[in-house]
Amino acid sequence: MDKKTKIVVCGAGGFIGGHLVADLLRQGYTNIRAVDLKPAADWYQPFDQVDNLELDLQEKEACESVVAGQDVVYNLAADMGGMGFIELNKALCMLSVLINTHLLVAARKLGVSRFFFASSACVYAADKQTRPDVSALREEDAYPAMPEDGYGWEKLFSERMCRHFTEDFGLVTRVARYHNVYGPHGTYDGGREKAPAAVCRKVIGAKLSGNHEIEIWGDGHQTRSFQYIDDCVLGTQKIMESDVVTMPINLGSSEMVTINQLVDIVEEIAGIKLERHYKLSAPKGVKGRNSDNTLIQKLLRWEPSTPLRVGMEKTYRWIYDQMTSAKCA
Repeated sequence: MDKKTKIVVCGAGGFIGGHLVADLLRQGYTNIRAVDLKPAADWYQPFDQVDNLELDLQEKEACESVVAGQDVVYNLAADMGGMGFIELNKALCMLSVLINTHLLVAARKLGVSRFFFASSACVYAADKQTRPDVSALREEDAYPAMPEDGYGWEKLFSERMCRHFTEDFGLVTRVARYHNVYGPHGTYDGGREKAPAAVCRKVIGAKLSGNHEIEIWGDGHQTRSFQYIDDCVLGTQKIMESDVVTMPINLGSSEMVTINQLVDIVEEIAGIKLERHYKLSAPKGVKGRNSDNTLIQKLLRWEPSTPLRVGMEKTYRWIYDQMTSAKCA
């Protein structure tokens, strides 16, 4: 895209949205509009040099006002969090459907040239994720539909909305299915954090307190792949700008680990060993999930490549700084 392309990033006050805006600025884009529901003071990465708007994108009028005059729309806005939030707030997760619906209508009405929707691996059928040694999920595994209740259904429905707006109205849409994105400048406490940040927080807390114990949700044998934020931001833009990625596509790492192995990595980074206690009644999601990257390799000749150990060390260092500075304050 031309550096003067008018870009709106919805959900810019969040983790991925903030990193996306930061990267667009680094590349020299000069017409960026950043939108989020939260007050700007609560955004993860606010930037004074962009057009920052505090609006509720569940409202149709708000969507029209932010899309007006823009060339491309990145929709990363949603009410979401880690598994602890998703499993206990299904209705709130479903209400995010209003955001994508109103944004699509506004984009069509106001002549947007390209529209990106951030979907999720939670769209995949539950019966394909019942074992820790799961086969990597291919794009076609989303059907027959049996996604994560609440959040997954919203994402799958919104994918279909994008498809039909392309088919019926000619709006160019792109959809990426994010797999467990992590990294600095994200949520690490409060109930919305995901596993990598939660494990970092728990290990750091144990190290600082001297209480060398850690609580792990589930039995620790659940498997996941975790994608570092830099890969996610780069892949998002590659998918948005591609003329060959016309269907929902996986955007995630194919490096699968157990939750126990994730804890091993963070313990190694911290230089500590902890006594593990397993909370079997806690929300833990599916037993196994991994990204099949065959399609993205074929179409883009690229895939996320940051090793988990490398990304987790950067994430750990950032969370450690946050926790120690807060403690000193």
